This record gives sequence, C-alpha cells and structure tokens, in this order.
Amino acid sequence: MKEQIVYEDNHLLVVNKKVGQLVQGDKTGDESLLESIKNFIKIRDAKPGNVFLGLVHRIDRPTSGLVIYAKTSKALSRLTQMVKNREVKKTYWAVVGKELIPQSQRLVHYLKKNEKNNKAIVFPKATEGAKEAILTYNVIKTLDNYLLLEIDLETGRHHQIRAQLSKTGVPIKGDLKYGAPRSNPDGGINLHARKLEFIHPVTKENIEIIAPVPQNDAVWRACEE
Repeated sequence: MKEQIVYEDNHLLVVNKKVGQLVQGDKTGDESLLESIKNFIKIRDAKPGNVFLGLVHRIDRPTSGLVIYAKTSKALSRLTQMVKNREVKKTYWAVVGKELIPQSQRLVHYLKKNEKNNKAIVFPKATEGAKEAILTYNVIKTLDNYLLLEIDLETGRHHQIRAQLSKTGVPIKGDLKYGAPRSNPDGGINLHARKLEFIHPVTKENIEIIAPVPQNDAVWRACEE
C-alpha cells in the first residue's frame, strides 16, 4: 500500500490504483482500496479507534490511476462539492488502435446507462434519459501499433471515455465490453487516470499530481518513455 500512495497530508490521501482493484466495496465482496488503506493507516499510525476515510470519486475496476480519498469529514464534503462543480481537473491517458482519426477532437455525445449489462449506450444527439458527455482528446504519441491519447474530461459520466472512444471507432486496448478485439493479459484496459489538478480544500494551495503508468505492461512503458 505504501508504494501506491502518491500524495498524503492531514486531510487527503491520493493513491495510484492498480488494474483490478476496487475503489470501494461492491457486491463481489472483494477487499476494496478503501478498506486496505484504512487498515494500513490503522497499523502505520497505531490508531486505537476507527479510521475515517471517505471516497471522493470513482474510477472503473479495469482502469488504473489516481483516486482521491479524504481523511477528514471537512475535506470530504468540500472535495465532493468540488468534483460536482468540475473544480477538479482530471486528465486521462488511453491507448487505442492505430486508426485514422483527427489529431485532436472534442467529442459530444449523450449517454444512457443500461443497468442490465452495466454499459453506457451512446446517442449522437439529445435523447430522453441520456446525459450529455463531453471530452477532448489529443494524440500525444504514435507507437508501432497504437496511439496514445491524452483526454480532458468536461463531464463525468458512467464509462464515458470508454463509450465515447468506442463510438468514435477507437475502443480502448483490452476493453472487450466496448469493442476491443482482444483482452489484456491482466484483464484490465489501457485507460489510466494520469493527472489531477485542484485547489486544496483546506490549505488552498495548488495541487498537481501525476501517476506513473502500470510498469507490468510493455505498451504502457513505451508510452511513458
């Protein structure tokens, strides 16, 4: 756990989540990062009682990268509001197939969650029950067989990046759910929450955090070289 913590102070803790880790408990019953971090803090700091830790935002289980947890209730309520107000800037990296796509593009779609298969349905225009989803991507590196995209999110919808890129004809590497031809050996997808920028909810200083990519993936390593 120690090596996954990329930022910590009295109010916040930011981890670089590994592929397959749950940010919080779900119906699988698998141990979540929330529980693991609580246990880690309890032992490390020799805390006698319960450890307070609140999840500020989520990323999907097959995704890697930055997740913010709050260590105080004050930080939790302020950060949750900041995320809602889009005051936390999130930048993602995604590896997609080498297709002919514009170098840079702003994608606007409308997404509706299908509860049965836990998948986002993408509509090109406003549709009843669908929420507007906006992102901008830039191709920042060309590899032998893949492109590396840097993505800035304007909205935070369920499976937004996965669904929008798939609709554009470039599903994320390993993302079978959204049309990738093959799975990845670790069962994850090549989507990484790379960078977070925000004003600290208590100290008001500028925070910018960058997460290294998973080192067990040769394609990811090539992206960072």
